[in-house]
Amino acid sequence: MLAGRLVRLIEKNSEKLARELSEKVWNSPRCSDLRKVPSDELQARTSEIYQNLNNWLMDMTELEIEMRYTDLGVRRAGQGVAFSHFLWAITATREHMVTFVQREGFSDGPMELQGELELMHILGQFFDRALYYAAVGYERERTRVGEKLRRRRDDHQKVHA
Repeated sequence: MLAGRLVRLIEKNSEKLARELSEKVWNSPRCSDLRKVPSDELQARTSEIYQNLNNWLMDMTELEIEMRYTDLGVRRAGQGVAFSHFLWAITATREHMVTFVQREGFSDGPMELQGELELMHILGQFFDRALYYAAVGYERERTRVGEKLRRRRDDHQKVHA
C-alpha cells in the first residue's frame, strides 16, 4: 500500500513535524487561546498524532476516535480555550500533514499519485471524525458548566428570596 509508505514517512519525520506545527499554532492569532494549554501538553499531543499516525488511521475504531477526541474537547473547554481556536488547531494539524505529504510524497507517477490520494482521503475521514467528536466533547463540557452555574444561581436566588 503506497499510502502506508507515506504514513511511515510522516512517522519518521514526526519530531520535526510536531515542532513545526507547535510553532505554527503558538504563533497563529487563530490559535492564541491555546496558550492556556501547557506547552508540554500541546507538544506531546502533537507528537502523538505524528508518531502513531498508522495506528490512528488504520487501527483505531470509530469508538476509540470518539472517546479520544470527545475527551480532548472536554479538556480544552475546561481549560477555557475558545472553540474556534481549538478547531483551528486541529485543522492546522491536518493542513500541516497534507503540505508535508504534497512536498515529500514522491508523486512522480500514477501509482505514487494514487497512494497520495488514498492517504489524503483517509486523512480527511479521520480529521472529519476528530473535529466532530472534539466539538461534541467541547459542547458537552460547556453545557455541564452552564447547568452548574444555573443551579448555583438558582440556589442563590432561593436563599435570598
